[in-house]
Amino acid sequence: MTIPKNASAQNQQDFIRIQDLFYLCLNKWHWFVLSLAVCLGAAVWYLLTTPPVYTRSASILIKDDSKGKSTSGAMEDFADFGMFATSTNVNNEMGTLQSPDLMREVVSRLNLNMDYHTDGRFHRQTVYGEQLPVKTILVDFPANQATAFTMQLKDGNVTLFDFKKDEKSIDGSFTGTLNDTISSPVGKIVIQPDSSYEKEEETLLYVSHVPIQSAVAAYSMNLSVSQNDEKSNIITLTFKDVSTQRAEDVLNTLIAVYNENWVKDKNQIAVSTSMFINDRLGVIEGELGNVDNDISSYKSEHLLPDVQVAASMYMAQANEANASIKELNNQAYMARYIRNYLTDETNRFRLLPASSGIENSNISTQISEYNNQLMERNSLVSHSSVKNPLVKEMDASLQALRSALVTSIDNQLVALNAQIKSQQNYSGQVTSQIASNPNQAKYLLSVERQQKVKESLYLYLLQKREENELSQAFTAYNTRIITMPGGSMIPTAPVKKNILLMAFALGLLIPVVVIFMMENMNTVVRGRKDLEHLTIPFVGEIPLSFRKKKKFSRQPQEKECVVAVKEKSRNVINEAFRVVRTNLEFMQDKESESYVIMLTSANPDSGKTFISFNLAASLGIKGKRVLAIDLDLRKGSLSQYAGSPKKGISDYLAGDVKDIKEIIVQPSEDARLEIIPVGTIPPNPTELLFSERLNQSIAKLRKEYDYIFIDCPPVEIVADATIISQLVDMTLFIIRAGRLDRSILPEIERFYTDKKYKNMSLILNGTDGGSGRYGYKYGYKYGYTGYTKEE
Repeated sequence: MTIPKNASAQNQQDFIRIQDLFYLCLNKWHWFVLSLAVCLGAAVWYLLTTPPVYTRSASILIKDDSKGKSTSGAMEDFADFGMFATSTNVNNEMGTLQSPDLMREVVSRLNLNMDYHTDGRFHRQTVYGEQLPVKTILVDFPANQATAFTMQLKDGNVTLFDFKKDEKSIDGSFTGTLNDTISSPVGKIVIQPDSSYEKEEETLLYVSHVPIQSAVAAYSMNLSVSQNDEKSNIITLTFKDVSTQRAEDVLNTLIAVYNENWVKDKNQIAVSTSMFINDRLGVIEGELGNVDNDISSYKSEHLLPDVQVAASMYMAQANEANASIKELNNQAYMARYIRNYLTDETNRFRLLPASSGIENSNISTQISEYNNQLMERNSLVSHSSVKNPLVKEMDASLQALRSALVTSIDNQLVALNAQIKSQQNYSGQVTSQIASNPNQAKYLLSVERQQKVKESLYLYLLQKREENELSQAFTAYNTRIITMPGGSMIPTAPVKKNILLMAFALGLLIPVVVIFMMENMNTVVRGRKDLEHLTIPFVGEIPLSFRKKKKFSRQPQEKECVVAVKEKSRNVINEAFRVVRTNLEFMQDKESESYVIMLTSANPDSGKTFISFNLAASLGIKGKRVLAIDLDLRKGSLSQYAGSPKKGISDYLAGDVKDIKEIIVQPSEDARLEIIPVGTIPPNPTELLFSERLNQSIAKLRKEYDYIFIDCPPVEIVADATIISQLVDMTLFIIRAGRLDRSILPEIERFYTDKKYKNMSLILNGTDGGSGRYGYKYGYKYGYTGYTKEE
């Protein structure tokens, strides 16, 4: 026969199957009831004590006018001015909406660093907006410090108490009236009534002031910005708060502040251009006034007539040339000014005027691109520093643009000068033909030409100034609200359904985990399943007949002598002994007239004595002649069934009793068996067992009894069982469920394979019929003279 000795078989025995775990949990149903009650109670308490959080959301459309066209068709006439060319990046705008600076402005406008609460049934409730009866103003309290106090309102009077400043309590109360300045430990406080204030109603408010940075951080955490789709320009703003009105106010104010900042940023070029035009108008106006004075003085001094009449034939040709020279001079003047402005290091990081007056589309495009990159560079510097690698990279790019722009202007000046020279030559040819005109006419013609140039430039700048003002007036928001802030009145947190489901799951899971861990740490034999891998013949199992009640006493307790087997009884334990009796008779050698059976175990308190007496009684009820011998000479447990007589087997083996029949007793009148007790507890039990009288007595008793049961001490503790095993026909090895460690089972298997004990068989004792394989308590003591073992 092959004996399984690998570790995997043992591991399979230790592993808990699902159905076994189910029956274990079913047996501990009261644990689940308690766990569910605790977990669900904790969940309900959490839901009652946690303020509900609501979610409000709004959707806005980010306009993208990458072609430089205004949202209004009327503004397309000003597209050449370059004021409305925009290219919006949605991701950048999402980052701007989440900016702490933007949220700081929202907190400041709505005064969100002041919180108001009132008492509720389970938690304090936030009061805001229309529900808030008063407004608190801390006149001179620093914005970066925290404070809190309690406010009581009654009949227009205000009482402030329970002050805290930076988590430190301040004693005292302070009274005043509404709209009055109240002196307090945190400075002067003004309480202003709101429209919802009722004078007759008594109100108790808990007021707290948090540092502005903390408020900004808290509200920024509750804000989320997301893009509906990668290709979409629609942004969804979501805000979570315990107050629905406050959440909607935050979203509305956030969008308003964002729009204001965007318009302010886009008008920055227009403002710079307006300043440039105003400066130039002032200079040209002074020059034009000087030219007018020169002409008037010269004519008055020399009494000059209208020279144009004298040279009317030639002036038509000269006017055409002069008009062309005037236009070219205007462009050359603006080109030189732009070039000087670019080459001046003091203007290195200043914007160029968008309206240059140079009729060259390439230069206008370069100026617009230069201004846009310069604005991005200045914005980046304001949020970081000039040492930022991105700033340095943009400086290099701006320097390249500046050089390219200077080159383009130089080329334009060369072209303009060539055109001016050509027109001047043509004009000179015409004027030279006016030979009859005096020198004064030439002088007046030159001065009047300067006058017309100044007038043309002055009118041109006036026109551009009006265009610039119109561009500011027509600057539109780059956002359009798609969905106004709103949402459901069902709280988004805490989610009652999820929390209750989680509590219910935990209430079921915790007992399962505890039972699973307890069972995994349980190393004792739990039931029949743990013995299936053994090859030892199995006689049967005996369920628990009773449970001992715990007695909290240090006095040694006497074990009860339980008579479980009774005639005509049909309970579970009687049936179990009948099964064992039947199996025992089946295993018995049919040719033997008498059968000697030894009962032993691997550890104390396995129930050897109990099974010895009741199994013998079961055979006695069947009509067999049965004798039970108590050879546990150190304890004499079986002798207790007969009242522990003073004379017994030890006295017979020692020679104090001559005839074995003198020590045979009957436990009771209705008992169907006889017992040989221990008698006097000997000091040398092992030596007595080696006595020849024991062999003779067993041989003699075989002729008078059908069954002889010998109650022996446990193996491996003393050598008694090994000595007695030579005299018996069969060894019943008792394994107590909930007592024997499973690690000892391989050793018991070796007893059988090595044939250490004759015809060895197993009886499983102490199984719990109510819980199947598991659910046993253990931890009793077994004591011998000179030896004690703690289970």
